[in-house]
Amino acid sequence: MSGRQPPLWIWIAVPVAVLFGLLTIRSGGAVLFFDGAARQAAGNYVPFVLWFNFLAGFAYVAAGIGLWFRRAWAAPLAAAIAMATILVFAALGIAILTGAGYEMRTVAAMTLRSSIWIVIAAAAYGSGYRRSA
Repeated sequence: MSGRQPPLWIWIAVPVAVLFGLLTIRSGGAVLFFDGAARQAAGNYVPFVLWFNFLAGFAYVAAGIGLWFRRAWAAPLAAAIAMATILVFAALGIAILTGAGYEMRTVAAMTLRSSIWIVIAAAAYGSGYRRSA
């Protein structure tokens, strides 16, 4: 890591990415691996979305750490997370249109996830971050 102070967007994006990732792993893992209150509270969850989000949580943490340490792979990882999230969101839309059960909060969460990662990826590429590693 160079001696330069990280830009302001890094001070915002890194804690968001890491905290969001850890919370995603915790909440997704509780529904996937433990039969109980978390699973019941999840309601009509869509299994492929839940699995994607759980696994993506690990990528969120990795991307956040990579961004903090200015690794060249962090910006492409953020973009890949954004693209994969949008694709899963589209698949959720198709599942909903074909009659699958779902929770409206899943749609809201996927909107939030997509937006966050689009912004983080755009900031990483827009600031020339990838080239500074």
